[in-house]
Amino acid sequence: MSKVGVLALGPAGVGKSTFCNSIISYMQTKGRTAHLVNLDPAADPTEFEFSIDIRDLISLKDVQEELNLGPNGALLYCFEFLLDNLDWLDEQIGDYTDDYLIFDCPGQIELYSHVPVMPTIVKHLQQQLNFSLCCTYLLEAPFIIDNAKFFSGALSAMSTMIFLELPHLNILSKMDLVKDSVSKKELKKFLNPDPLLLESERENENSMSNLNPKYLGLNRAIAQLVDDFGMVQFLPLDCSDKDDNRSVETILSYIDDVTQWSEGQEPKEPKDEVVDSDEDF
Repeated sequence: MSKVGVLALGPAGVGKSTFCNSIISYMQTKGRTAHLVNLDPAADPTEFEFSIDIRDLISLKDVQEELNLGPNGALLYCFEFLLDNLDWLDEQIGDYTDDYLIFDCPGQIELYSHVPVMPTIVKHLQQQLNFSLCCTYLLEAPFIIDNAKFFSGALSAMSTMIFLELPHLNILSKMDLVKDSVSKKELKKFLNPDPLLLESERENENSMSNLNPKYLGLNRAIAQLVDDFGMVQFLPLDCSDKDDNRSVETILSYIDDVTQWSEGQEPKEPKDEVVDSDEDF
């Protein structure tokens, strides 16, 4: 059987918990099992109960009260404490090694952009527990459908991809907030974009607004960098309609692909069909 883990990453407020709940809900309709792992020590209750919850080990509120730390300092302390107690995580995961584990992660992106916390956890899950992992990085559609903001989001996604060194899917969440105000043609520019073309459009806009030309070279360099990596495509996600699971189904199929989930499943025996030769059809 496969040991598959999916990390839901991205800035605060992009809809990571909603995405995790939608994936689990859809899998249940297909007769598949998944478990929600909460790695946010300040998490709020969600639709599905956490099978594994870091708050059973340490919580942000307790750390802030006992050590008089601010939210960011307390969060780092919580994860340093987790790294010192990875045997607790091993014990918790021990009962779920043959199922999908969906890891709902905090929204402080420094944890997976330059502080070596998540890379340590990732390596532990891969090397010690033999998990096949996939990173999903969420950015919200209302933020990203602007040329300047697109490059900001793309760079943050690239930073996470390089830092974690995992199969990586970019997801554009909250599509329901823009589908009535932005045409499908305009959205397509950001879902499967040409960064150099987008930057060219920015230069035309900037020339009209008399932006200091010294920034144009930097802008072109950033566009070239994003284009060279070739990983700026986004998968759309709309969780507003619980009866329409097409975007969730598509994303899950990509996750199954990159984690090779299907290859690890037990082969099913073909059903024996008994046909009575004397039966009249």
